[in-house]
Amino acid sequence: MLFWHSQPEHYWPTPAEHYQSPTNAIYRETISLPFLKQEDQPIPTPQCPAFQCVLFAPSSPAVKLHEEMLTYLNQGQSYEIRMLSNWKGASDISESRRLLKSVVRVAFHDRRLQYSERQQLESWQLSHPGDRLLDLDVPLSVGVIDPLVNASALNIIEFLWDPSKKTSVFIQVHCISTEFTQRKNGGEKGAPFRIQVDTYKADPQGNFTEHLYSCSCQVKVFKPKGADRKQKTDREKLEKRSALEREKYQPPCETTVLTECMPWPDIEMPRSPTSTPGLCSPRNFKVHTPDRICASPVCASDSSTECTGESLSPSASISDTQQWLLRNRFSNYCRTFSNFTGADLLKLTRRDLTQICGVADGIRLSHALTARSVRPRLTLYISTESPGKSQDITDASQTVLYQEIHLEDVTAAELTNKLADVFNVPANNILRISRTGPHGIHVLLSDMMVRNMQDESCFTATLQKLQNTDGYHCILR
Repeated sequence: MLFWHSQPEHYWPTPAEHYQSPTNAIYRETISLPFLKQEDQPIPTPQCPAFQCVLFAPSSPAVKLHEEMLTYLNQGQSYEIRMLSNWKGASDISESRRLLKSVVRVAFHDRRLQYSERQQLESWQLSHPGDRLLDLDVPLSVGVIDPLVNASALNIIEFLWDPSKKTSVFIQVHCISTEFTQRKNGGEKGAPFRIQVDTYKADPQGNFTEHLYSCSCQVKVFKPKGADRKQKTDREKLEKRSALEREKYQPPCETTVLTECMPWPDIEMPRSPTSTPGLCSPRNFKVHTPDRICASPVCASDSSTECTGESLSPSASISDTQQWLLRNRFSNYCRTFSNFTGADLLKLTRRDLTQICGVADGIRLSHALTARSVRPRLTLYISTESPGKSQDITDASQTVLYQEIHLEDVTAAELTNKLADVFNVPANNILRISRTGPHGIHVLLSDMMVRNMQDESCFTATLQKLQNTDGYHCILR
């Protein structure tokens, strides 16, 4: 059942009405010249994006022009995120497949905290048992279909919605920024968060895997009524400054338009569209428990180009350099390096990068430019052998080929997954792994045994079918 507010039509503006034209005088008025026909010159209009997300919370007035916009939120208060769509592709899709999936998450803005995000969230969960960082206010939400919360990810909610209808989702953030900062000299400085919305459409199989749009904004969360007091304090401090100093700050807005960004590099299980759309009550929430989930972009960077060792080419153009920065999660510095080619960026030293981007991001950018890779904790070389193959190689000219596998966690479960990839069988079908010991005995593989393996060891792996089961027994020699 859908709950619709009794609001006039003009309360829901179109995306073009929300989208403000740039204020940096890119589009100037036409100069009146006597030898030109003014009516023949078209008036440039800003292009309306296909999607927009608007957070109904005022932005801070104490943000300088070169800094990213910041919005203050109260802990536990419901804030509206309005989903606006000008997507032309909706008309080409049947009504049954017109639904889109959006994933809303709260993550850390500070890169230092992003690297320890999982530990930070687990620590917060221990001190707040039964609570979530991000929650959905169902009674206030409009047009939200089949909301879904993840029991393993306390900072993520997702839902389906129809882009041709009015849709608003009301969220509540239950953590405050000062809970993730260290106390120094009796005072605390809150850590900023990021609210990001990723939108997907369904593929021909009905899974929401095709990415359409991603946007985010920077927020700080205070205790109840704290955001209002902080907003008032910033406004009063700014009013005391001179007019020349006030020009260095961005004008505050009544609402916050989320800016477009790269999609979150998370690995999630695909979700099929529901057959009976309807707004679920909180007691009817479905719990999604994927086998593998990672809340940090560092853990989920298997699909990132930074892990593949893709370095920036010296012949890269300005647009190619911008794309490389976005792919490697340096979107905050795209404006700083807006006129840099690949050769210009590669000429910068590590000291130059730390002065421009700060110590943390400067070092990371320096490593990304040189495609510096992380050495795995354990490297093994595996040669496969079929069950019917003789162990003695009769042909002296035959060469045994080995496959290289890398272990990061150095556990028996990780080695099982790697061996399953080598033999091209499901990992849950390998029920037993043993290693040949003294006098030909078979020793079951354990985590301790894997941790004590010598780096760059060579093994011959044999896969044997277990009787009366679909499983296999893998023997390492």
